[in-house]
Amino acid sequence: MAMTSKSDTARRVGFGPFTVDLRAGELYKGKKKIKVQQLPLQILGALLETPGEVVAREELKSRLWPADTFVDFEHGLNTAIKKLRQALGDSSAKPKYIETLPKKGYRFSGSLSGTIEKTTVQSAKSADIAGQILYVCAEHEMECIIAPANEQAREEWERLVSLNDDVGVSMMIADSRLLLIEVAKPVRVLSLDGHEGWCEARILEGEHYGKTALLPRKLLRE
Repeated sequence: MAMTSKSDTARRVGFGPFTVDLRAGELYKGKKKIKVQQLPLQILGALLETPGEVVAREELKSRLWPADTFVDFEHGLNTAIKKLRQALGDSSAKPKYIETLPKKGYRFSGSLSGTIEKTTVQSAKSADIAGQILYVCAEHEMECIIAPANEQAREEWERLVSLNDDVGVSMMIADSRLLLIEVAKPVRVLSLDGHEGWCEARILEGEHYGKTALLPRKLLRE
């Protein structure tokens, strides 16, 4: 018989008619599964860690958006909050669950049945995931992510990003020093990279099948 671990239990919590399983990335209303993207669920998980307390927008940015991701954070966060409220049937004017505090952040204002262990939120970063097959994910309905082919390419990419050199980045993509990997493609994790937040993985499907690249660990899920 399968046993439910403390970690699994800590990632599953209920409120009102909803149950959220953050490990599986699933939201249910009663027995019905509610369709919702990963980023809104990640935001919900962050708010559920400290119910009733404000989570600053900048904290959400540092936790959920890689520093070198080309996205409009303000628009992305606003869109994700809107989609989260839609999934919960919530309202910004009369919030039952997700409350906005202008210029500060957000807080969860509902009542929980269960708690989430804060120490498990970054478990995908710290766990030994070498050898596992994981799947590429992304925020804001992006169809692919950028993955440097090696450490040298990662450092050059970060330098070009800091200089706002989009042409240089495009040249790196043309030379296959940066790979465009489609969302939902499987990869096998080969090692945890020495640079915090990254891992080396082999691409198992698509245009770059068989190649290795460095991927942000937060953009990989089971």
